[in-house]
Amino acid sequence: MTLENYFDEPVAARYDETSAEMFEPEALDPVLDLLVELAGDGRALELGIGTGRVALPLSQRGVPVHGIDLSEEMVAKLRKKPGGAEIPVAIGDFSTTKVDGTFTVAYLVYNTILNLTSQDAQVACFQNVASHLEPGGHFVIEVIVPQLQRLSGGETVIPFAFTDDYWGFDEYEVVEQGLRSHHFERVGDEIRYVSMPFRYAWPAELDLMAQLAGMKLRDRWAGWNREPFTAESRTHISVWEK
Repeated sequence: MTLENYFDEPVAARYDETSAEMFEPEALDPVLDLLVELAGDGRALELGIGTGRVALPLSQRGVPVHGIDLSEEMVAKLRKKPGGAEIPVAIGDFSTTKVDGTFTVAYLVYNTILNLTSQDAQVACFQNVASHLEPGGHFVIEVIVPQLQRLSGGETVIPFAFTDDYWGFDEYEVVEQGLRSHHFERVGDEIRYVSMPFRYAWPAELDLMAQLAGMKLRDRWAGWNREPFTAESRTHISVWEK
């Protein structure tokens, strides 16, 4: 399956700006703390490295980072940042693209696993990660919990953001576990629209994918500050061990 690059130049040009809150220390430091802990004396592999939001400060903490990303435009933004040219990045589909060497931790953050829009591709991603991990290595995913309980009979759309200049809606297709996010943004006198497809997966389904790849669940939290995961949690941070 050939993946479409939805993170083209217009998206890449404004990605850091539109995700500015994710770059704040209170959002980023707990991510780095966990990844440094899991990396130990080894190396980290980031799937969907993008503009380097996590990879750059992680490398500054002394962890060698290697990346995989489908978007050359996003990686070009990484390259322009201090230290970005020193991080090796393979361009390709992170469910199948191979890189040299082994790693003590691999990670997928900010719902990036959902960019793989079929179950087969998500299973292949776990298998690809397992093939890169050292024995005892860890795979970390940050992803939403599907919010189907918010849908009432016959409804398919859930708003997730609404400000004077931005509106966001998630559209669910429950038969194939499809999820399409619709983004409307006011820029000057224009309304810009971006739509991206995803495939949502339940935590238990991801656990089975990990099991098929020779990994087992070690930890699951509701957030990067390691809050308990409950039935009310809207996201989860899951750590599987090879």
